[in-house]
Amino acid sequence: MAKNGGVKINTQIKIQNIVVSADLHATIDLFSLSKNVKEVDYEPEQFPGAIFRIKEPKAVIILFKNGKLICTGSNTVKNIKAVLEKAARVISRYVIT
Repeated sequence: MAKNGGVKINTQIKIQNIVVSADLHATIDLFSLSKNVKEVDYEPEQFPGAIFRIKEPKAVIILFKNGKLICTGSNTVKNIKAVLEKAARVISRYVIT
């Protein structure tokens, strides 16, 4: 214990998971995306979002029909950017115009 009665805290910090939300400002055909991309699971009866598992760099994207997404599972901003760029290339083919 510290002299002031407080608890001594170890200040070493290690980032283990970054969560990012984004909006693609587009409507996505999740059904077609899931049928054509093996890394995407979509079961609308269970959950309204498609789950896109990126293997390298490792991360998971939850993608909604309205273009909003949540990306989690990465521990660096560099990896998050790489994941989102990779996902955008795939997802762009399934934008509903």
